[in-house]
Amino acid sequence: MTPIQKSIRKIITFLLLTFGLSSIFYFLIIKTGSIQTGGGVFTLALMWMPGISGMLTQLIFEKSLRGLGWKFGKAKYMLLAYLIPVIYSLVVYGITWITGLGGVPNPEFIAGIQKGFNVTGSATTLYVILYLLEMSTLGVVMGLLSGAGEEIGWRGLFVPELAKVTTFAKTSLISGLVWTIWHMPLILFADYSIPGVPKWYSVLMFTIMVLGINTVFSWLCLKSKSWWPAAVMHASHNLFVQSIFTPLTIQHKITPFIIDEFGVGLALAGIVLAVIFLRKGKDLGQQTN
Repeated sequence: MTPIQKSIRKIITFLLLTFGLSSIFYFLIIKTGSIQTGGGVFTLALMWMPGISGMLTQLIFEKSLRGLGWKFGKAKYMLLAYLIPVIYSLVVYGITWITGLGGVPNPEFIAGIQKGFNVTGSATTLYVILYLLEMSTLGVVMGLLSGAGEEIGWRGLFVPELAKVTTFAKTSLISGLVWTIWHMPLILFADYSIPGVPKWYSVLMFTIMVLGINTVFSWLCLKSKSWWPAAVMHASHNLFVQSIFTPLTIQHKITPFIIDEFGVGLALAGIVLAVIFLRKGKDLGQQTN
């Protein structure tokens, strides 16, 4: 068996295991219609299926878990992984707020913080800042619990093996498409979407966004030779988009079409990132072997 044949077999085995194991949790989530079923435990389990599949695949072919990118890598990649979602979120949501396509701050979000800290009046501003600082630090650390589950598989095994048999551009495209498809049952048959936005629009914008930002995930993985930066970016993206910027935004009729993972804003950001990182990563992949 040649190295390329081995990589192809590992990829096929990984994908069969990932989608096979994931189908258990697709069924449980879709049956109830919500990704929050059981406090989100089914969704957390689903997010660990790529990681478990990656480890099983490595054990099958290598008889060891070595080679999955367990080392942290250089600090600069970890920092980039954290900051890039902050930057594109600030740009997208900042434009949304400035243009009036959405407002800020959302009174319901502020009221939730007030209730959590049991404060009112002028003290609210201080506690909002403290909450945002806490989420921006400890929140990302907690987000690694779920992000690592995906990234051990997607960026620990799948992307590096793809890069052994094809170019960086094709590695990013193929892994991005598979990653998108893996999310689709939750978008199409559960509530992983924005209420009031047509499913076709959600699917289209989500696909463009994922294909775009996946070029960054793939670049970080291959440059650092580690899945950890991808896990940090995953946690940072989920935190700032889903738990900070979207809840902070006052939504008008047009706003759901602009923000979050199913709006045109992050889809356009993904296109910009793809242009930048496809160029940066052109020397990565099979042509350098």
